Amino acid sequence: MRRRSAESSRDLPIIKLLPNLLTLTAVCAGLTAIRFAFLGEFEWAVRLVLAAGVLDGLDGRLARLVRSESLVGAELDSLADFLNFGVAPVLILYTWALQGAGGLGWIACLCFSLCCLMRLARFNVDAKHGGKGPMPAEGSASAADAAPAPAATSRPGDYFVGVPSPAGAILLLLPMVVSFALKQPPILPPAALAIYLVVIGLLMISRIPTYSFKNITVRRDKASFTLLGAVLVAAALLIYLWPTLIILTVVYVASIAVALISRRRTVRKG
Repeated sequence: MRRRSAESSRDLPIIKLLPNLLTLTAVCAGLTAIRFAFLGEFEWAVRLVLAAGVLDGLDGRLARLVRSESLVGAELDSLADFLNFGVAPVLILYTWALQGAGGLGWIACLCFSLCCLMRLARFNVDAKHGGKGPMPAEGSASAADAAPAPAATSRPGDYFVGVPSPAGAILLLLPMVVSFALKQPPILPPAALAIYLVVIGLLMISRIPTYSFKNITVRRDKASFTLLGAVLVAAALLIYLWPTLIILTVVYVASIAVALISRRRTVRKG
């Protein structure tokens, strides 16, 4: 009888495995994106990176929902983030347009990947050793993306420190998205793309504040309009993926400037 109860205590409901399954599926999407890039199917490669980003946003929320947060899941998510947002986008962009830049293009790729890696490592250590950032929930956001920027009077979690790795990957792929929307070959020369890549990498390890949209709230009487807007954006992404993604990316870049100005005003008032 005791043996049966001990065995049953070790049983794990299969639903608690779903968050890690989503994380592993995101890894498969990132690896397959690299394969499509090598095959010259660049639009599908970018789509798969976007899919990995969606899965990255879902796995942590599912982990909290089914109460299956774990240290293993958090580490797995961080490793998945490095592959999906620090390696796959770089190889896609390099295969697409940076080979013509020679060694400069590859050095830029290494710079971006190393910046992503340092971001994840820095905030994982900060989270585990009592830093300002909380321990990340399984999957949703890596420690790098869960650690809020310090603020004098703002709520905890209102800001990230630097650009989160998923956002950095989307910014990195923006030149490709613009070319897809215009149905044109690369519009920037390889050297300019290499410089752009380095700048995005530095933004990820910078100390600039960027908004954490997880804490955005809406008034109850405006909830219906918010839902309608979200549905329309989702529909636009399904029908007009590349133009809509360009618009959303531009809005995000503008939000970085707004967050920086807002933080400076907050610090001055504090």
